[in-house]
Amino acid sequence: MVFPVVGGNESKVYEISNSLRLDSASTANLTRTPSSAGNRRTYTLSTWIKRGKLDATEDHIISAGASNDDSIFFNSSHQFRFIWDISSGTEKQLVSNRVFRDPSAWYHLVVIVDTTQSTASNRIKLYVNGIQETSFGTDNRSDLTQNYDMNFNNTVAHRIGDRNEFASNANNSFDGYLSEFHWVDGTAKAHTDFGKFDSNGVWIPKKYSGSYGTNGFYLQFKQTGTSANASGIGADTSGNTHHWTPNNLAAIDVTEDTCTNNFATLNPLKTTSTNANLSEGNTKFSVTANGTSQNRNTFPTISFPTSGKWYMEVKATHSNLASDSGNQIYIGIMENPQNVDHRSTANANSISTNGTIINLRIVATLSDAIAYGTNGSLTTYNTDPDWSSGDIIGIALDMDNGRIYYHLNGTYYDDASGNVPNPATPANHNHSFTVPSNGMTFFMSILRYNTSTVEMEVNFGNPSYSISSGNNDGDYGNFEYAPPSGYYALCTKRLAEFG
Repeated sequence: MVFPVVGGNESKVYEISNSLRLDSASTANLTRTPSSAGNRRTYTLSTWIKRGKLDATEDHIISAGASNDDSIFFNSSHQFRFIWDISSGTEKQLVSNRVFRDPSAWYHLVVIVDTTQSTASNRIKLYVNGIQETSFGTDNRSDLTQNYDMNFNNTVAHRIGDRNEFASNANNSFDGYLSEFHWVDGTAKAHTDFGKFDSNGVWIPKKYSGSYGTNGFYLQFKQTGTSANASGIGADTSGNTHHWTPNNLAAIDVTEDTCTNNFATLNPLKTTSTNANLSEGNTKFSVTANGTSQNRNTFPTISFPTSGKWYMEVKATHSNLASDSGNQIYIGIMENPQNVDHRSTANANSISTNGTIINLRIVATLSDAIAYGTNGSLTTYNTDPDWSSGDIIGIALDMDNGRIYYHLNGTYYDDASGNVPNPATPANHNHSFTVPSNGMTFFMSILRYNTSTVEMEVNFGNPSYSISSGNNDGDYGNFEYAPPSGYYALCTKRLAEFG
């Protein structure tokens, strides 16, 4: 995994400020039908992509046409796939051997189409992070006749984030983040027009300065409106005013999570799969009731470094949270979260093998106490604030001094003696711990233990829930409650500065 970011304040980096989060379950997408045809033989796509949940569905990036559409996407095996000429009866396609299944990384994808080329292998080219893909499991480019007219740039429906032939089908909808979306009509651009290698050999974005052609467009996702205009989520800033119509999208789906400032999200590779699901760009964790007491847990894509101070929020969104008897939720941090039951009641063998575990235990039944604990030992808080649907738990983690603080809707939990913590001082921390010196790092953790349905949204600075206040960490992130002074969002910019 390589994060395409040079450093905290690297002046030479072309900064990208926004991305669009697409949720496959919501069949979120953008649509547009060109009023006139452009060049159907030559065009270039350049975009940055961060994938969401990795399930057995297809992630369509862009498609054109109706029942016989052309489409560019990741298939259910996580390979890149380009399909065209479906109407011939035999689907023509280009499928990579390489798979793309790192949910923590941003990929730069450049697809160059030029069917006027005399050499078949030059009629479709694919570059990922500055490297041309040359190994394909299926390669039908030899069947792509010279000067073939594709559906792209024709006067047919185009759809970003979904497949036209099966529109509004979650099995074909893209899940994850799109950023810096360029479509150049009529020119086979070089991949180096959109990116470059830095001095460390990392592929980073480059400002594109060329033209876009008849049906070309440039989506920066800086606006939040839901109409097809200059104020909309799908606003075209190329100068062509080819604005796209947002479908099942809202202002909160425009995020700061980009290839130049990568935010932590929950990791589908480290999430218990049975009865558990990630959605909303891997910021929402839900577990459905299954009748047995089982652990269902998740961890983020980025760990906490052994220095710095960090802030995050968790919102309860399950409507029956308070009435689900015995429903236990554990929110906190742990060291080396490999195959661990990380409840505060975890057995001693797991703890001694896998390191420190610090959790806030929240028992939904109103008569039960809220408690915090480390390595199997629970301490009840002096007061017992109830956690209900819509409430937000804030976590302030001080890795410089080995302290952790929890708040409920902005009010920090008191300690066992009734002293109110103050992360800014710091004083009366909820718990202290030893910062690891053995090379291991801490991860944020969430676990549901029992039989009930649970739904929680995690905010590392890129929330999927609506924010009424709009606090940041001084420069980055979007939080409901202000992070304490000196505490930061878990993103690559802040890691470069304070990690």
